[in-house]
Amino acid sequence: MELVFKALADDGRRRLLDALRERNGQSLQELCELLPDLTRQGVTKHLRILEDANLVVTVKRGRHKLHYLNPVPINEIAERWLSNYERDKLRALSALKAALEEET
Repeated sequence: MELVFKALADDGRRRLLDALRERNGQSLQELCELLPDLTRQGVTKHLRILEDANLVVTVKRGRHKLHYLNPVPINEIAERWLSNYERDKLRALSALKAALEEET
């Protein structure tokens, strides 16, 4: 679980996960285009950390590798940490936050 927290601690890695959540199965080239402020090696390094944390799974298709989001570790964190808190109140606060953000 420590690797997951480490992987999630970086904004660039969270952006990669968000991109895969929106459209799963992207190549390194596609992910590099989403993060123009990082070099190809930088994106590769971030993907390796995400793979080590089991947040990203890579599948080879011919000469290309496609990257897929694995949401299981994030769900395990949510189950472990949020189960100790009052979920109904957290959901209500989250819904309120989303509603307020839509108004602006």
